[in-house]
Amino acid sequence: MFTGFSEKTGGFLWELSFNNERPWFLAHRQEFEDVVHTPFKALAKDAIDLMNARFPDFEGAAHLSRIYRDARRLFGRGPYKDHLWFTAADARTLRDGPAFWFEIAPASYAWGMGFYTATPAQMDAFRRAIDANPTRFLRLARPLSQKGWTPGGEPYKRPKKLHDDALLDDWYNRRWAGAEKSFDWGETAYSEALTGKLIDAWAELMPMYQFLTEVYLSCPREPDKRL
Repeated sequence: MFTGFSEKTGGFLWELSFNNERPWFLAHRQEFEDVVHTPFKALAKDAIDLMNARFPDFEGAAHLSRIYRDARRLFGRGPYKDHLWFTAADARTLRDGPAFWFEIAPASYAWGMGFYTATPAQMDAFRRAIDANPTRFLRLARPLSQKGWTPGGEPYKRPKKLHDDALLDDWYNRRWAGAEKSFDWGETAYSEALTGKLIDAWAELMPMYQFLTEVYLSCPREPDKRL
């Protein structure tokens, strides 16, 4: 059961970012387990269980990132990540569909929902869905904006299209679709209350998640290049 992160969690990730080498990590492996990995795994399990209980139609499954970077993609960086995340997505959809997520980093933690990456076909379908019924989309997006959610995804330097509503454009002209919030490390993160706040946040995003899932399922499946 998740009882909170340690006040040392962010500090450990900071130290790892400056000492990103195998000897240092091995010497501090137990600290990593105690203040980062163990509470991180506990939060992921509790979050999935609570989401499945709150939304019976959501057959959620968790995917946790590993601390190790892909050795093929180091590009001069150290072998370890200084941030970790887990996702929660309906087990009936493929791994490239929309998902809820939670992330910890040296200075902050964050949560949100959306595509980790989206294919051009998926984003074209997303924009078509907005154009077909912009009123419906704004009914989903406006409450999120009022509650402080920020659209995720890198914006295009040249907008695909401009509308009469700036909020519509903010979602429409991005490379992938999603919403997120970020917080400095603080009291909430160090208590079991974080679990409930995370689930409440994801619940706010559920209507948009369902919309993005519709978009995702409307696109033809692409071959999984990982096979």
